[in-house]
Amino acid sequence: MFRLVARCASFYLMGTGIVMAIQVGEKIPAGAFKQKTAEGVNEISTEALFAGKKVVLVAVPGAFTPTCSAKHLPGYVQAAAAFGAKGIDTVAFMAVNDVFVMEAWGQDQAVAGKVSLLADNAGEYTRALGMEADLSAAGLGMRSKRFALVVDDGTVTHVAVEDSPGVLDVSSAESVLAAL
Repeated sequence: MFRLVARCASFYLMGTGIVMAIQVGEKIPAGAFKQKTAEGVNEISTEALFAGKKVVLVAVPGAFTPTCSAKHLPGYVQAAAAFGAKGIDTVAFMAVNDVFVMEAWGQDQAVAGKVSLLADNAGEYTRALGMEADLSAAGLGMRSKRFALVVDDGTVTHVAVEDSPGVLDVSSAESVLAAL
């Protein structure tokens, strides 16, 4: 028999190792990301990222992957001002990549001042959100599903998860702007 246990804003099915995906109304789990700046590699806590702010957190299966680089991130970079006009304090992209890959991707995509790029190095935060995806068949290993969350002062107010890693629809900049 399985039982649900609330922990870190996600539900774990005891005895299975399965984490249910984060839902609207839940508090964002505590955790941390890595980010490369001119000063070096910094750790950013979820408290620093979300407390007292309205944030769009977008996750992609990987930096430099086709849909992520050609459509997903560029859409948010182009719409940065529109997000600000809707009251969004920060648009952040995370991926299960290291901080140096995320930095290079940001330089390649000219995100400075528009979108923050966050490394979830080992996928720990992705797992805490219940959003991991096994992309081993594509040679990528464990990664994140493609999704977007709107988080208001630490509480999730919108969740948009794509059906497939190569699909960009409900988590696009246009769709999230329409939901705000």
